[in-house]
Amino acid sequence: MKRVLLLGGTGDALAIARGLSATHVYSLAGLARVPDDLACAVRVGGFGGVDGLVAYLGAERIGLVVDATHPYAAQMSRHAREACAIANVPLWAVRRPEWQAQTGDDWREARDWRGVVERIAEFHRPLFTLGREPLAHLDEIPASQHWTIRCLDAHPGNARATIVDARGPFTPEGERALFDAARIDVVISKNSGGRATEAKLAVARERGMPVVMLARPELPDADRAFDDASSARDALTQLNHET
Repeated sequence: MKRVLLLGGTGDALAIARGLSATHVYSLAGLARVPDDLACAVRVGGFGGVDGLVAYLGAERIGLVVDATHPYAAQMSRHAREACAIANVPLWAVRRPEWQAQTGDDWREARDWRGVVERIAEFHRPLFTLGREPLAHLDEIPASQHWTIRCLDAHPGNARATIVDARGPFTPEGERALFDAARIDVVISKNSGGRATEAKLAVARERGMPVVMLARPELPDADRAFDDASSARDALTQLNHET
């Protein structure tokens, strides 16, 4: 049986982790909620770059790495690819498909933070669903705007920003209530894919509201890639039966 290192922090990763035995390791960067009901070992914290990950793979006798990090955690995915190549350890990855624009959607792509700011300049009540990044820009909010920022953890706002700490999955009903209460007129989102946070897009569509969509970073290739957690979990089960 190959010892698996699962790089996680997403719902997909947690679904895979629930099927792992005590032999294997579920690794979290430290920003996500740490589960306490898993059979596998849970490791929290960074590895110290590529060199640190290579050392960890050797010390812990890891035989397979599964990258199920967030689609925007590009640096961790690149480190995993480089470390696995150096250590000669296979790398599997869960690459969740992007959302696709539907009839009625008004999506406006941005490549980076500067592009986001440019695309929301005409609006007054933006909803940011980019995680923590907007928190670094609270002192840059124009006088014409009030930001609503949704992220995982509580954080103080200011006179021009309201911080909402919440975790998905989100429902259309809940999103409508938030949009109404905060008087949202534009949504800023990562193209994360999956169902847990998709409701905001449906509500924006039904209201004819624009969505500024932050483009995905380019991710490295993997030895084997899966579209969803269930496919990766099934492949791991088969692998354990074969080894």
